[in-house]
Amino acid sequence: MADPMTYPVQLVQPDGRRVLDREHAAPISDIGPADLRQLYEDMVVARRIDTEATALQRQGQLGLWPPLLGQEAAQIGSAHALHSDDYVFCSYREAGVAYCRGVDPGLITRLWRGTAHHCWDPADINMTNPAIVVGAQGLHATGYAYAAHLEGTEIAVLTYFGDGATSQGDMAEALGFAASWSAPVVFFCTNNQWAISAPVEVQSPTPIARRAYGYGIPGVQVDGNDVLAVLAVTRQAVARARAGGGPSFIEAITYRMGPHTTADDPTRYRSAAETEVWQRRDPIDRIRRLLEREDQWDNDFEKRVRERSDEVGGIVRAATIDMPDPDPAQLFDHVYTTQHPLIEEERREYAEYLEGARP
Repeated sequence: MADPMTYPVQLVQPDGRRVLDREHAAPISDIGPADLRQLYEDMVVARRIDTEATALQRQGQLGLWPPLLGQEAAQIGSAHALHSDDYVFCSYREAGVAYCRGVDPGLITRLWRGTAHHCWDPADINMTNPAIVVGAQGLHATGYAYAAHLEGTEIAVLTYFGDGATSQGDMAEALGFAASWSAPVVFFCTNNQWAISAPVEVQSPTPIARRAYGYGIPGVQVDGNDVLAVLAVTRQAVARARAGGGPSFIEAITYRMGPHTTADDPTRYRSAAETEVWQRRDPIDRIRRLLEREDQWDNDFEKRVRERSDEVGGIVRAATIDMPDPDPAQLFDHVYTTQHPLIEEERREYAEYLEGARP
């Protein structure tokens, strides 16, 4: 098996110029001006969701929020590569993916406000809820994909995780099982350069995509701030999985512009100069420049995007602030899919405790 690429796949440069790469541009040959505009709009909306949620946390309306600022292209490009019947196992930062999968924006902050154990019903959008345990979703995705493979269901399963998660044993086990079982799973590593305060060099002295080759899985690095490049390589991996070709590994090189979560202070471990370098590679600005170069930008489109962004931001804010407190007994509702005697006993005991605690 050949060595993975020593440079990330790129189809659009930071200044908006296209890169001549026929091989990697082939999977997106059908992407026209309207599609490009939709990708841009979705990235802008994803950023607005993130900005609104971050502000809500700072205002005391959310307990915590994991910002996605700077990672919009990695999320939107990969999400657009999926079919509706494909299944997503996310980490905790993929609010942009959830939006593209069709989740109601008003549900995105439920878990982070502490009013529910989940944000949305996974069955509605074929996507799990945020996974707080780092790397665990890799095993979940592999098991789900293997079951689909056994049943002869032609779908792809895509799992998101960060560079820090690649140091977890769960991810190593998932890669091993996926390779052995030829599971139709796409491992999507969002390499945002920092695992909280640990730089990616601590996680791996070699490109993370190269690790996949040790398991017999093809791996590729992609410019994670280039939405078209991400779309192209993810389409290839999804098509391979759906056709029975087995697992693939994508390493999207991007940057977490904000804190790891709103409980983090990135100024304590990284320099302003480093952040400024990545600001010049902003994924949204890049596609705007491409649209301008190709005469696909106009005031009406800009207004439409701004209005949609404001609409979604308003939905997120209103839904968060107006979110009712749940009935405490709901704590026991979705622990098991069927009735369980221990849970029912705990439910009764908790109800008695609440009754006794009332004045």
